[in-house]
Amino acid sequence: MTTVIAFILMFGLLVFVHEWGHLIFAKRAGMLAREFAIGFGPKIFAFTRNETLYTIRLLPIGGYVRVAGEDPEIIELKPGHHIGLEFNEEGKINRIIVNNKSKHPHARVIEVERSDLDHQLVIEGYEIDEDEKLRFEVDPKAMFVMDEKETQIAPYNRQFASKSVPQRAMQLFAGPLMNFVLAIVLFMILGFIQGVPMDKAVLGEIQPDTPAEQAGLHEGDRVVAIDGQSVDTWEEFTKIVREHPEEEITLSIDRNGETQNVEVTPAAVNESEQQIGQVGVARAFEDSFAKKITFGFTQSYDWTKLILTNLGKLVTGQFSLDMLSGPVGIYDATDKVVQTGFTNFMMWTAILSINLGIVNMLPLPALDGGRLLFVAIEGVRGKPIDPQKEGIVHFIGFALLMLLMLVVTWNDIQRLFL
Repeated sequence: MTTVIAFILMFGLLVFVHEWGHLIFAKRAGMLAREFAIGFGPKIFAFTRNETLYTIRLLPIGGYVRVAGEDPEIIELKPGHHIGLEFNEEGKINRIIVNNKSKHPHARVIEVERSDLDHQLVIEGYEIDEDEKLRFEVDPKAMFVMDEKETQIAPYNRQFASKSVPQRAMQLFAGPLMNFVLAIVLFMILGFIQGVPMDKAVLGEIQPDTPAEQAGLHEGDRVVAIDGQSVDTWEEFTKIVREHPEEEITLSIDRNGETQNVEVTPAAVNESEQQIGQVGVARAFEDSFAKKITFGFTQSYDWTKLILTNLGKLVTGQFSLDMLSGPVGIYDATDKVVQTGFTNFMMWTAILSINLGIVNMLPLPALDGGRLLFVAIEGVRGKPIDPQKEGIVHFIGFALLMLLMLVVTWNDIQRLFL
Protein backbone atom coordinates (compact mmCIF):
# COMPACT_ATOMS: atom_id res chain seq x y z
CA MET A 1 0.00 0.00 0.00
CA THR A 2 2.92 2.36 0.73
CA THR A 3 4.25 1.84 -2.79
CA VAL A 4 0.81 2.41 -4.33
CA ILE A 5 0.41 5.71 -2.48
CA ALA A 6 3.98 6.76 -3.32
CA PHE A 7 3.49 5.91 -7.01
CA ILE A 8 0.20 7.83 -7.22
CA LEU A 9 1.70 10.88 -5.50
CA MET A 10 4.81 10.78 -7.68
CA PHE A 11 2.89 10.30 -10.91
CA GLY A 12 0.39 13.00 -9.96
CA LEU A 13 3.17 15.47 -9.08
CA LEU A 14 5.14 14.90 -12.30
CA VAL A 15 2.10 15.20 -14.56
CA PHE A 16 0.59 18.09 -12.59
CA VAL A 17 3.77 20.19 -12.75
CA HIS A 18 4.23 19.46 -16.47
CA GLU A 19 0.66 20.30 -17.44
CA TRP A 20 0.55 23.26 -15.04
CA GLY A 21 3.39 24.80 -17.06
CA HIS A 22 1.33 24.45 -20.25
CA LEU A 23 -1.77 25.84 -18.52
CA ILE A 24 -0.12 28.91 -16.97
CA PHE A 25 1.52 30.04 -20.20
CA ALA A 26 -1.64 29.34 -22.21
CA LYS A 27 -3.60 31.63 -19.89
CA ARG A 28 -0.83 34.26 -19.89
CA ALA A 29 -1.03 34.35 -23.69
CA GLY A 30 -4.83 34.73 -23.58
CA MET A 31 -5.60 31.24 -24.88
CA LEU A 32 -8.78 29.49 -23.78
CA ALA A 33 -7.72 26.36 -21.87
CA ARG A 34 -10.74 24.09 -22.08
CA GLU A 35 -9.44 21.24 -19.92
CA PHE A 36 -6.58 20.41 -17.57
CA ALA A 37 -6.42 16.61 -17.22
CA ILE A 38 -4.27 14.22 -15.21
CA GLY A 39 -4.55 10.76 -16.77
CA PHE A 40 -6.53 9.53 -19.75
CA GLY A 41 -9.80 7.67 -20.16
CA PRO A 42 -13.01 8.03 -18.10
CA LYS A 43 -13.30 10.90 -15.65
CA ILE A 44 -13.00 10.06 -11.94
CA PHE A 45 -13.23 13.61 -10.63
CA ALA A 46 -14.00 16.96 -12.28
CA PHE A 47 -14.75 20.59 -11.50
CA THR A 48 -14.73 23.85 -13.48
CA ARG A 49 -12.94 27.05 -12.48
CA ASN A 50 -12.03 30.17 -14.47
CA GLU A 51 -13.17 28.76 -17.83
CA THR A 52 -11.16 25.52 -17.40
CA LEU A 53 -12.47 22.03 -16.64
CA TYR A 54 -10.10 20.24 -14.24
CA THR A 55 -10.28 16.44 -14.40
CA ILE A 56 -8.60 13.37 -12.94
CA ARG A 57 -8.95 10.40 -15.28
CA LEU A 58 -8.67 6.66 -14.81
CA LEU A 59 -5.54 5.64 -16.75
CA PRO A 60 -2.23 6.90 -15.25
CA ILE A 61 -0.34 7.22 -18.53
CA GLY A 62 0.05 11.00 -18.80
CA GLY A 63 -2.08 14.10 -18.95
CA TYR A 64 -2.93 17.03 -21.16
CA VAL A 65 -4.11 20.64 -21.40
CA ARG A 66 -6.71 21.07 -24.15
CA VAL A 67 -6.38 24.55 -25.62
CA ALA A 68 -9.00 25.97 -27.99
CA GLY A 69 -7.92 25.75 -31.60
CA GLU A 70 -5.51 22.82 -31.15
CA ASP A 71 -8.33 20.48 -32.17
CA PRO A 72 -11.37 21.15 -34.39
CA GLU A 73 -14.09 22.97 -32.47
CA ILE A 74 -16.69 20.63 -31.00
CA ILE A 75 -19.78 22.31 -32.44
CA GLU A 76 -20.22 24.06 -35.78
CA LEU A 77 -23.38 25.99 -36.65
CA LYS A 78 -24.45 25.50 -40.26
CA PRO A 79 -27.20 27.14 -42.34
CA GLY A 80 -30.54 25.48 -41.69
CA HIS A 81 -29.81 24.52 -38.08
CA HIS A 82 -32.56 25.35 -35.60
CA ILE A 83 -31.07 26.69 -32.39
CA GLY A 84 -32.26 28.36 -29.22
CA LEU A 85 -30.77 31.66 -28.06
CA GLU A 86 -30.61 33.16 -24.59
CA PHE A 87 -29.34 36.68 -23.92
CA ASN A 88 -27.47 38.57 -21.22
CA GLU A 89 -28.37 42.00 -19.84
CA GLU A 90 -26.49 43.70 -22.67
CA GLY A 91 -28.66 41.98 -25.27
CA LYS A 92 -25.87 39.72 -26.51
CA ILE A 93 -26.23 35.96 -26.90
CA ASN A 94 -24.74 34.19 -23.90
CA ARG A 95 -26.17 30.68 -24.44
CA ILE A 96 -26.65 28.82 -27.71
CA ILE A 97 -29.00 25.85 -27.26
CA VAL A 98 -28.03 23.26 -29.87
CA ASN A 99 -30.57 20.54 -28.98
CA ASN A 100 -33.24 19.72 -26.40
CA LYS A 101 -34.67 23.20 -26.98
CA SER A 102 -37.97 22.17 -25.34
CA LYS A 103 -36.13 22.14 -22.00
CA HIS A 104 -35.40 25.84 -22.45
CA PRO A 105 -38.83 27.50 -22.85
CA HIS A 106 -37.39 31.02 -22.58
CA ALA A 107 -34.93 30.52 -25.43
CA ARG A 108 -35.59 32.33 -28.72
CA VAL A 109 -35.60 29.72 -31.51
CA ILE A 110 -34.24 30.70 -34.94
CA GLU A 111 -33.11 29.01 -38.14
CA VAL A 112 -29.48 29.83 -38.81
CA GLU A 113 -28.60 31.48 -42.10
CA ARG A 114 -25.06 32.53 -41.25
CA SER A 115 -22.83 32.49 -38.19
CA ASP A 116 -19.34 33.72 -37.41
CA LEU A 117 -18.14 32.78 -33.96
CA ASP A 118 -14.46 33.26 -34.77
CA HIS A 119 -14.11 36.91 -35.74
CA GLN A 120 -17.36 38.90 -36.07
CA LEU A 121 -19.18 37.06 -33.27
CA VAL A 122 -22.60 37.23 -34.91
CA ILE A 123 -25.45 34.86 -35.71
CA GLU A 124 -27.94 35.71 -38.46
CA GLY A 125 -31.20 33.89 -39.15
CA TYR A 126 -34.97 33.85 -39.09
CA GLU A 127 -37.52 33.03 -36.48
CA ILE A 128 -39.78 30.12 -37.41
CA ASP A 129 -42.45 31.16 -39.98
CA GLU A 130 -41.05 34.71 -40.09
CA ASP A 131 -39.46 36.47 -43.10
CA GLU A 132 -37.54 39.17 -41.27
CA LYS A 133 -33.83 38.48 -41.12
CA LEU A 134 -32.39 38.90 -37.63
CA ARG A 135 -28.84 39.65 -36.61
CA PHE A 136 -27.54 38.99 -33.09
CA GLU A 137 -24.23 39.80 -31.46
CA VAL A 138 -22.60 37.00 -29.47
CA ASP A 139 -20.84 37.46 -26.13
CA PRO A 140 -17.16 36.39 -26.38
CA LYS A 141 -17.74 34.00 -23.45
CA ALA A 142 -21.05 32.59 -24.67
CA MET A 143 -21.80 28.91 -24.07
CA PHE A 144 -22.86 26.15 -26.40
CA VAL A 145 -25.41 23.93 -24.66
CA MET A 146 -25.32 20.41 -26.14
CA ASP A 147 -27.06 17.53 -24.35
CA GLU A 148 -27.39 19.91 -21.38
CA LYS A 149 -23.59 20.28 -21.17
CA GLU A 150 -22.06 23.71 -21.58
CA THR A 151 -18.96 24.43 -23.68
CA GLN A 152 -17.55 27.94 -23.99
CA ILE A 153 -17.12 29.28 -27.50
CA ALA A 154 -13.59 30.19 -28.61
CA PRO A 155 -13.26 33.38 -30.68
CA TYR A 156 -10.15 33.35 -32.87
CA ASN A 157 -8.21 35.63 -30.52
CA ARG A 158 -8.60 32.95 -27.79
CA GLN A 159 -7.34 30.13 -30.02
CA PHE A 160 -3.83 28.65 -30.10
CA ALA A 161 -3.23 29.55 -33.76
CA SER A 162 -3.98 33.26 -33.21
CA LYS A 163 -0.97 33.77 -30.96
CA SER A 164 2.53 34.73 -32.04
CA VAL A 165 5.20 32.14 -32.72
CA PRO A 166 7.09 32.99 -29.46
CA GLN A 167 3.87 32.74 -27.39
CA ARG A 168 2.97 29.35 -28.85
CA ALA A 169 6.53 28.06 -28.54
CA MET A 170 6.67 29.13 -24.89
CA GLN A 171 3.33 27.48 -24.14
CA LEU A 172 4.62 24.20 -25.58
CA PHE A 173 8.07 24.46 -23.96
CA ALA A 174 6.66 25.37 -20.52
CA GLY A 175 5.68 21.77 -19.71
CA PRO A 176 9.17 20.25 -20.03
CA LEU A 177 10.65 23.40 -18.48
CA MET A 178 8.57 22.92 -15.32
CA ASN A 179 9.81 19.31 -15.06
CA PHE A 180 13.39 20.59 -14.94
CA VAL A 181 12.40 23.23 -12.38
CA LEU A 182 10.79 20.52 -10.23
CA ALA A 183 13.95 18.39 -10.41
CA ILE A 184 16.14 21.34 -9.39
CA VAL A 185 13.87 22.09 -6.42
CA LEU A 186 13.77 18.44 -5.29
CA PHE A 187 17.55 18.06 -5.51
CA MET A 188 17.97 21.32 -3.62
CA ILE A 189 15.63 20.07 -0.86
CA LEU A 190 17.65 16.85 -0.72
CA GLY A 191 20.79 18.91 -0.26
CA PHE A 192 19.26 20.64 2.77
CA ILE A 193 17.93 17.36 4.22
CA GLN A 194 21.01 15.16 3.91
CA GLY A 195 23.81 17.52 2.95
CA VAL A 196 25.81 17.52 -0.28
CA PRO A 197 27.88 14.47 -1.34
CA MET A 198 31.58 15.18 -1.03
CA ASP A 199 33.71 15.06 -4.16
CA LYS A 200 36.66 13.60 -2.24
CA ALA A 201 36.82 9.86 -1.48
CA VAL A 202 35.72 10.31 2.13
CA LEU A 203 33.87 7.41 3.74
CA GLY A 204 30.44 8.00 5.23
CA GLU A 205 28.39 5.49 7.21
CA ILE A 206 29.96 2.04 7.51
CA GLN A 207 27.36 -0.68 6.98
CA PRO A 208 27.34 -3.49 9.60
CA ASP A 209 28.58 -6.99 8.72
CA THR A 210 30.36 -5.80 5.57
CA PRO A 211 33.97 -6.03 4.37
CA ALA A 212 34.47 -2.37 5.35
CA GLU A 213 33.47 -3.01 8.98
CA GLN A 214 35.49 -6.22 9.15
CA ALA A 215 38.58 -4.42 7.82
CA GLY A 216 38.26 -1.74 10.52
CA LEU A 217 37.40 1.24 8.28
CA HIS A 218 35.87 4.25 10.07
CA GLU A 219 33.45 6.94 9.06
CA GLY A 220 35.46 10.01 8.03
CA ASP A 221 38.41 8.04 6.64
CA ARG A 222 39.69 9.56 3.40
CA VAL A 223 41.00 7.12 0.77
CA VAL A 224 44.12 8.55 -0.88
CA ALA A 225 45.32 5.46 -2.78
CA ILE A 226 44.38 1.88 -3.66
CA ASP A 227 47.19 -0.64 -4.27
CA GLY A 228 49.56 2.30 -4.70
CA GLN A 229 47.32 3.99 -7.30
CA SER A 230 46.44 7.54 -6.31
CA VAL A 231 42.73 8.14 -5.61
CA ASP A 232 41.23 11.61 -5.33
CA THR A 233 37.48 11.42 -6.00
CA TRP A 234 34.65 9.20 -4.80
CA GLU A 235 34.03 8.09 -8.39
CA GLU A 236 37.62 6.85 -8.72
CA PHE A 237 37.32 4.96 -5.42
CA THR A 238 34.05 3.20 -6.33
CA LYS A 239 35.28 2.39 -9.86
CA ILE A 240 38.33 0.51 -8.55
CA VAL A 241 36.33 -1.30 -5.84
CA ARG A 242 33.70 -2.41 -8.37
CA GLU A 243 36.44 -3.85 -10.61
CA HIS A 244 37.81 -6.15 -7.85
CA PRO A 245 35.04 -8.45 -6.52
CA GLU A 246 36.45 -11.01 -4.06
CA GLU A 247 40.00 -9.70 -4.65
CA GLU A 248 41.99 -8.24 -1.77
CA ILE A 249 42.97 -4.61 -2.23
CA THR A 250 45.03 -2.28 -0.03
CA LEU A 251 43.48 1.06 0.86
CA SER A 252 45.77 3.88 1.89
CA ILE A 253 43.65 6.09 4.12
CA ASP A 254 44.10 9.41 5.87
CA ARG A 255 42.66 9.13 9.40
CA ASN A 256 43.00 12.23 11.56
CA GLY A 257 46.08 13.37 9.64
CA GLU A 258 47.83 9.96 9.78
CA THR A 259 48.20 7.63 6.79
CA GLN A 260 47.36 3.96 7.32
CA ASN A 261 47.12 0.92 5.04
CA VAL A 262 44.04 -1.30 5.35
CA GLU A 263 43.47 -4.58 3.48
CA VAL A 264 39.88 -5.24 2.42
CA THR A 265 38.24 -7.79 0.12
CA PRO A 266 35.15 -6.40 -1.71
CA ALA A 267 32.14 -8.70 -1.69
CA ALA A 268 30.82 -9.90 -5.06
CA VAL A 269 27.38 -8.52 -5.94
CA ASN A 270 25.38 -9.29 -9.09
CA GLU A 271 24.44 -6.24 -11.14
CA SER A 272 23.15 -6.30 -14.73
CA GLU A 273 24.20 -9.93 -15.21
CA GLN A 274 27.78 -9.31 -14.02
CA GLN A 275 29.60 -9.32 -10.69
CA ILE A 276 30.89 -6.12 -9.13
CA GLY A 277 32.74 -5.43 -5.90
CA GLN A 278 31.23 -3.67 -2.87
CA VAL A 279 32.77 -2.96 0.53
CA GLY A 280 29.68 -1.56 2.30
CA VAL A 281 30.36 2.15 2.79
CA ALA A 282 28.16 5.16 2.07
CA ARG A 283 29.37 8.40 0.59
CA ALA A 284 30.16 11.19 3.04
CA PHE A 285 28.18 14.43 2.99
CA GLU A 286 29.22 17.99 3.79
CA ASP A 287 27.17 20.86 5.24
CA SER A 288 27.71 23.85 2.93
CA PHE A 289 24.85 26.31 2.33
CA ALA A 290 26.26 27.45 -1.02
CA LYS A 291 26.68 23.88 -2.26
CA LYS A 292 23.15 22.99 -1.09
CA ILE A 293 21.80 25.76 -3.32
CA THR A 294 23.89 24.74 -6.34
CA PHE A 295 23.28 21.02 -5.72
CA GLY A 296 19.90 21.23 -7.47
CA PHE A 297 21.51 22.60 -10.63
CA THR A 298 24.59 20.35 -10.69
CA GLN A 299 22.59 17.16 -10.11
CA SER A 300 20.02 18.13 -12.74
CA TYR A 301 22.83 18.78 -15.21
CA ASP A 302 24.56 15.46 -14.46
CA TRP A 303 21.36 13.43 -14.80
CA THR A 304 20.35 15.30 -17.97
CA LYS A 305 23.72 14.44 -19.51
CA LEU A 306 23.38 10.78 -18.51
CA ILE A 307 19.84 10.46 -19.89
CA LEU A 308 20.83 12.15 -23.16
CA THR A 309 23.77 9.74 -23.45
CA ASN A 310 21.41 6.79 -23.15
CA LEU A 311 19.03 8.32 -25.68
CA GLY A 312 21.98 8.69 -28.02
CA LYS A 313 22.16 4.91 -28.17
CA LEU A 314 18.96 5.04 -30.22
CA VAL A 315 21.01 6.63 -33.00
CA THR A 316 24.11 4.43 -32.63
CA GLY A 317 22.12 1.19 -32.72
CA GLN A 318 22.95 0.14 -29.15
CA PHE A 319 19.28 0.44 -28.18
CA SER A 320 17.41 -2.39 -26.50
CA LEU A 321 13.72 -2.57 -25.60
CA ASP A 322 14.81 -3.49 -22.07
CA MET A 323 16.15 0.07 -21.71
CA LEU A 324 12.57 1.39 -21.77
CA SER A 325 9.98 1.12 -19.02
CA GLY A 326 6.27 1.83 -18.98
CA PRO A 327 3.97 2.32 -15.98
CA VAL A 328 4.49 -1.29 -14.82
CA GLY A 329 8.28 -1.06 -14.94
CA ILE A 330 8.30 2.35 -13.25
CA TYR A 331 5.99 1.02 -10.53
CA ASP A 332 8.31 -1.93 -9.90
CA ALA A 333 11.35 0.35 -9.71
CA THR A 334 9.44 2.73 -7.42
CA ASP A 335 8.62 -0.20 -5.11
CA LYS A 336 12.33 -0.98 -4.73
CA VAL A 337 13.27 2.68 -4.22
CA VAL A 338 10.55 3.27 -1.60
CA GLN A 339 11.98 0.44 0.49
CA THR A 340 15.35 2.25 0.67
CA GLY A 341 13.97 5.42 2.25
CA PHE A 342 12.28 8.76 1.63
CA THR A 343 15.38 10.62 0.41
CA ASN A 344 16.01 8.01 -2.30
CA PHE A 345 12.34 8.28 -3.30
CA MET A 346 12.76 12.05 -3.66
CA MET A 347 15.84 11.54 -5.82
CA TRP A 348 13.99 8.98 -7.96
CA THR A 349 11.13 11.47 -8.45
CA ALA A 350 13.60 14.17 -9.53
CA ILE A 351 15.29 11.80 -12.00
CA LEU A 352 11.93 10.80 -13.51
CA SER A 353 10.98 14.47 -13.79
CA ILE A 354 14.12 15.17 -15.83
CA ASN A 355 13.44 12.09 -17.93
CA LEU A 356 9.86 13.24 -18.60
CA GLY A 357 11.06 16.70 -19.60
CA ILE A 358 13.69 15.34 -22.00
CA VAL A 359 11.41 12.75 -23.62
CA ASN A 360 8.71 15.37 -24.20
CA MET A 361 11.24 17.60 -25.95
CA LEU A 362 12.10 14.95 -28.53
CA PRO A 363 11.01 16.12 -32.02
CA LEU A 364 8.46 13.33 -32.38
CA PRO A 365 4.84 13.81 -33.48
CA ALA A 366 2.29 14.27 -30.65
CA LEU A 367 5.03 15.19 -28.15
CA ASP A 368 5.78 18.78 -27.15
CA GLY A 369 9.02 18.63 -29.11
CA GLY A 370 7.19 17.53 -32.26
CA ARG A 371 4.70 20.38 -31.98
CA LEU A 372 7.54 22.81 -31.28
CA LEU A 373 9.15 21.63 -34.50
CA PHE A 374 6.05 22.62 -36.49
CA VAL A 375 6.02 26.04 -34.79
CA ALA A 376 9.72 26.47 -35.61
CA ILE A 377 9.09 25.56 -39.26
CA GLU A 378 6.31 28.13 -39.36
CA GLY A 379 8.67 30.73 -37.92
CA VAL A 380 11.25 30.00 -40.65
CA ARG A 381 8.88 29.86 -43.63
CA GLY A 382 6.68 32.71 -42.41
CA LYS A 383 3.38 30.84 -42.72
CA PRO A 384 1.81 27.90 -40.90
CA ILE A 385 1.63 24.35 -42.17
CA ASP A 386 -1.86 23.17 -43.15
CA PRO A 387 -3.55 22.40 -39.78
CA GLN A 388 -5.22 19.28 -41.20
CA LYS A 389 -1.89 17.85 -42.36
CA GLU A 390 -0.25 18.68 -39.03
CA GLY A 391 -3.19 17.09 -37.20
CA ILE A 392 -2.80 13.87 -39.21
CA VAL A 393 0.92 13.72 -38.38
CA HIS A 394 0.25 14.18 -34.66
CA PHE A 395 -2.58 11.63 -34.71
CA ILE A 396 -0.36 9.00 -36.34
CA GLY A 397 2.44 9.86 -33.90
CA PHE A 398 0.11 9.51 -30.92
CA ALA A 399 -1.14 6.14 -32.18
CA LEU A 400 2.44 4.89 -32.59
CA LEU A 401 3.36 6.12 -29.10
CA MET A 402 0.37 4.27 -27.64
CA LEU A 403 1.47 1.14 -29.52
CA LEU A 404 5.00 1.53 -28.15
CA MET A 405 3.53 1.99 -24.67
CA LEU A 406 1.65 -1.31 -25.01
CA VAL A 407 4.76 -3.15 -26.23
CA VAL A 408 6.92 -1.71 -23.44
CA THR A 409 4.28 -2.51 -20.81
CA TRP A 410 4.01 -6.11 -22.04
CA ASN A 411 7.81 -6.38 -21.92
CA ASP A 412 7.76 -5.05 -18.33
CA ILE A 413 5.16 -7.68 -17.37
CA GLN A 414 7.25 -10.44 -18.94
CA ARG A 415 10.35 -9.35 -17.03
CA LEU A 416 8.41 -9.32 -13.75
CA PHE A 417 6.28 -12.43 -13.99
CA LEU A 418 7.53 -14.70 -16.77
